Amino acid sequence: MPLAKRSTLPWTITDGRAGNVRQAVALASAMRLGGQQRLQLYPQAPWRWLTPRLLPGAEHGFGEAFAQLAGKPPALAIGCGRQAAGALRLLGRGGTRTVQILDPRINPRHWDLVVVPGHDRLRGGNVLTLLGSLNPVDDDWLAWGRAAFTSFEQLPGPRTALLVGGPTDHAPWQEQDIQPLFAQLAARIRADGGSVLATTSRRTPRAVTAALLRAFDDVPGVIWSDGGDGTNPYGGLLGWANRIVCTPDSVNLLSEACATRVPVGALLGQRAQGRMRLFQQALRERGRLLDGLAVLDANADTAIEPLRETTRIAAEVKQRLGI
Repeated sequence: MPLAKRSTLPWTITDGRAGNVRQAVALASAMRLGGQQRLQLYPQAPWRWLTPRLLPGAEHGFGEAFAQLAGKPPALAIGCGRQAAGALRLLGRGGTRTVQILDPRINPRHWDLVVVPGHDRLRGGNVLTLLGSLNPVDDDWLAWGRAAFTSFEQLPGPRTALLVGGPTDHAPWQEQDIQPLFAQLAARIRADGGSVLATTSRRTPRAVTAALLRAFDDVPGVIWSDGGDGTNPYGGLLGWANRIVCTPDSVNLLSEACATRVPVGALLGQRAQGRMRLFQQALRERGRLLDGLAVLDANADTAIEPLRETTRIAAEVKQRLGI
């Protein structure tokens, strides 16, 4: 059935991984189609091993909720990740318009549109590229972060947000690499004044978290280390930050930091390899990313153009699909 004759309320379909959910939901929200419905896949063997290539019976290979949806395909589905790519292929056979986020690793012709970072190699007539990753960060989102964590306004400025991820194949840094930089940042805040707003991720090694807590023990601020610290104040950290420092291992983390209007620096950026290195180089060429702690000396009065690709991609998706 043509899209125009169906409800345009999109479904977001992912494997439940936080980064995949965040991108799919961000794109659906930016399209402003009146809401969205979300579905988490529960992929089963043997289908999950070969997806997005399809085996017979694949409609039952992603969990009961998906099987029900496949029986009455929606007008529009947005998926992110390899498992979602297989699920979207099945829905597309039933007439659903499909938007796949991230390289499905097979020919993109199986989806209406495929959205990938520009540092990936995939190209094609139905492939849309962006710098970084899709995310919800805009002025309204940052205002929400400030409103949700109003107490951060009382912390002395400048407020330095410190976003700590974890080593990956594309950025293989270690505890001994980051520990001296924590010490340098803490010493600079003590000397110049200000506060730290720090958060770790699921990938942060325990030893790195311990080093972070030691380094900033006597520095004003907030440190969320996922150890019973309550709600992650991530939105408040970005909303109240005067400057941001990130580890170099996450496209999502760097994209969201660069979507703010404050200077951003990447610690250990020289450790980035492959696609991660290309992404960070593109940010530097755009004037949106500084090296290491150089962000502490950035001119606070300089107007910064935020990196906000999600709105552009959402508009292009709507135009391409005729919504």
